[in-house]
Amino acid sequence: MVRIKHRYLLVHILYPETTGPNAKSTSSAPAKPFPHLIQFHRPSPNELTPQLLARAIRDQVLLLYGDYGLALISSSLNVKYLSPATSTAIIRVSRDHFRLVWGALSYMTDLPKPSKLAPTRACVMQVVRVSGTIKKAEEEAVRRARGAILRARREGGEGSLDGFLGGLGGLGGDEEAGRGEGAGGTGDIGDEDEEDGMDGESEDETNEL
Repeated sequence: MVRIKHRYLLVHILYPETTGPNAKSTSSAPAKPFPHLIQFHRPSPNELTPQLLARAIRDQVLLLYGDYGLALISSSLNVKYLSPATSTAIIRVSRDHFRLVWGALSYMTDLPKPSKLAPTRACVMQVVRVSGTIKKAEEEAVRRARGAILRARREGGEGSLDGFLGGLGGLGGDEEAGRGEGAGGTGDIGDEDEEDGMDGESEDETNEL
């Protein structure tokens, strides 16, 4: 029996704009600027769903690689985890074709829109890790989220983080809220079987950025 091997892409959604799309000042006094780390790692809108992100990836693969590229990744592509609070996603794709999805993510410059009338929001899809198991990708997501909290507190102090780190603060201790939002169904992302590495290599592949 042939075992299909996958790769799991840990993706951060970054926002290069310095303010939100509908941000307005409610006071004449100048507001204290947020640290750049917080501005780039702001939460995503709740309208962003795993199904919407998966469809946007397929559209981008079709645009870059045509019908042939889309056919290669369609059967295995699945958004296993998406947290709007932390703007983090874990995307599963076959081991042989994960670079097609990586390339498509790199060329995505706008957040997927739930409708044609929704406003366009600029973003950057940053692939920070490619792993052979979903467990390793999950552990890396938690490690990076905790590191981001510590760096943000050093840069801006506790008072400037309200509203931006509310979702990050509970990532290490209460992860159940953001799990199981895969495009194909629901479930705990930590329950999936771990996969073997490539040709005797370690199960976690080389790709950390």
